Order: sequence, then structure tokens, then C-alpha cells
Amino acid sequence: MEVKIREIKEKDYTALLPLWSEFGGYATAENITPHYDRIKNDERYKTFVALLENEIVGFITSVQYYGIGVEGSYMVIVGISVKKDRQGKGIGTKLIQHMESYAKEQGVFSIYLNSDLKRTDAHAFYERNGYGKHSYGFGKTINPIK
Repeated sequence: MEVKIREIKEKDYTALLPLWSEFGGYATAENITPHYDRIKNDERYKTFVALLENEIVGFITSVQYYGIGVEGSYMVIVGISVKKDRQGKGIGTKLIQHMESYAKEQGVFSIYLNSDLKRTDAHAFYERNGYGKHSYGFGKTINPIK
């Protein structure tokens, strides 16, 4: 079975809701369309889905930022997930490799991501894919999401 990776389409969003819920549970059938409408024409945002026999089994999403004092930009992977029953089959690695290829084409100079401290399995996955631990992420809620 070959994994195919392509850019997300609006019709894919509802299929991804269970995977997005792993990132705080804010994505719903009601708010996903306005989100898609906001980012579909903004090239800084990029989401790819992984398909196995025409079933969406994972995704990776990123946002690109301009670097300060350098020519070019950097990318932040803001989410990557593979369905639990499909994990361990190389799908996550293919998603990361696809995003890295896209980033190279865009002239991105580096890729970053954050991962919850408790997700040690995810940390090992990122390290196997060449990502090193080199900083702490800090955040502060200003307006709680309802």
C-alpha cells in the first residue's frame, strides 16, 4: 500500500477533525470552514494530507515566517498527526519529508516545531527525523478559547 501525499482540500477538513482534536479540541465542524476560508489564499500556511487507499490517515500543517536580519524565512510545523491505527508505518516520516521538500522549494532556511513535554514518543519520532531539542517554548493565554 502506497502512501500518497497531497495538499489539503476543503472537503478533507471534516475527515481530519478527530486528528485535530488531539491539539486542544478547538476544531469543530462549525468553525473549520471559516478557518479554511482565512488561510486558503495565504501562501504562508500549508497543509498536506496523507492518503492510504483514498483514506486520509494523517496530516502536517505549517506556517512560514520571515526571518529577522536574514534573507529568507523559517517554517513552524504547527501540527502533525497520524491515525493511531496507522502509526509506526512511516506515514509521519513521509509527511515530514514532504514538508521539508516543500520548504526547500520555498527557500526556507530552517524548520521548527513545539511538542508538549509529556509527548516523549513524539520527541523520539522528531529526533529520528533529524530534529534536535534546542529551546523551550513559552506561552500565555490572553483570551481563552470558548
